[in-house]
Amino acid sequence: RLLAVNSLFDSEKIVHNFSHMDEAFLNAPVAKGDGPISELPKGETMELSAGVQNWIKERHVTSLIVLKDGEMVFEDYYLGTQADDLRISWSVAKSFLSALVGILLEEGAIASVDDPVIKYAPSLKGSAYEAASLRNVMQMSSGVVFDEDYLDKNSDINRMGRAIALGGSLDDFAASLKDSFVKPGVEMQYVSIDTHVIGMVVRGATGRTVADLVSEKIIKPLGLEKQPYYLTDGDGVAFVLGGLNLTTRDYARFGLMIAQDGQYGDQKIVPKDWLRASTRVSANTKEGDRKYGYQWWIPAVGANEGEFFAHGVYGQYIYINRPLGVVIASNAADRGFKNEGVGAANIEMMRLITRGL
Repeated sequence: RLLAVNSLFDSEKIVHNFSHMDEAFLNAPVAKGDGPISELPKGETMELSAGVQNWIKERHVTSLIVLKDGEMVFEDYYLGTQADDLRISWSVAKSFLSALVGILLEEGAIASVDDPVIKYAPSLKGSAYEAASLRNVMQMSSGVVFDEDYLDKNSDINRMGRAIALGGSLDDFAASLKDSFVKPGVEMQYVSIDTHVIGMVVRGATGRTVADLVSEKIIKPLGLEKQPYYLTDGDGVAFVLGGLNLTTRDYARFGLMIAQDGQYGDQKIVPKDWLRASTRVSANTKEGDRKYGYQWWIPAVGANEGEFFAHGVYGQYIYINRPLGVVIASNAADRGFKNEGVGAANIEMMRLITRGL
């Protein structure tokens, strides 16, 4: 597994790896249930502009699905990948966990987003998270010192990856973080370990695994095509900050449910009020940066009410424009994802596709 981590993003392996993460890492199934697969009705097929086609090639896009008013108007797969590939979410998984938190708040398992995380995760006492609330970690505003540079082999995020590969405990890893650069809630700084702490809160509040909860409360009601899985650490704990694997069609189903204010068919899955709060700007981001809510992103420039997205490294997206009825699910193996301007350009491409409808 350590070898797999060290070669995960190699140019000749990355496309295959991103659709076969279970070959290299510990994992746990997320039961999809025995219910019928929900329909994704096909609408009139849209034609992609030359600019979009060039973007697909340049950014090493592996799949692209576009929904308009609940109908699938575009679907294609690239670089040898297939429709039934289970594709790594990376940080798109964070938005699934956000939806789960909203459900648990409505059910009363979690009392308030202003509860301290140590109320549900007492093992974090004495760590840098001791003073943080659930709201703080939902907004990536814990103030915890954590280096998120994927391209630096010695960064915290890559140390964490090696800990997973070697069968370590992510709970222990989170509890080992002792340093803060600012008080919780003062400044948003994206650190993925905050999302693991959200998972610790969920597990502590319910006494259940995240995989079981996501299965029961989100995956089964959506009627997915193929059983997903989470990557896990050595304790069998789901890698909630980036380890969910689904087909692109099933990412699109989740995005459609979110776009419909938590409603899917005749079922209410996620509370509407929670989704509206989660997907509006609330974190204290720096001037000029893209904005953040509760594990959802909002474009930095020109965002309309109801325009937001989930984003994972190397080019994973669920883009939603609720007023225009558009959901775009895309996956990629883009080794240039951190180059200047790439992230903003990707969102502009989603907007270009939307205008093409």
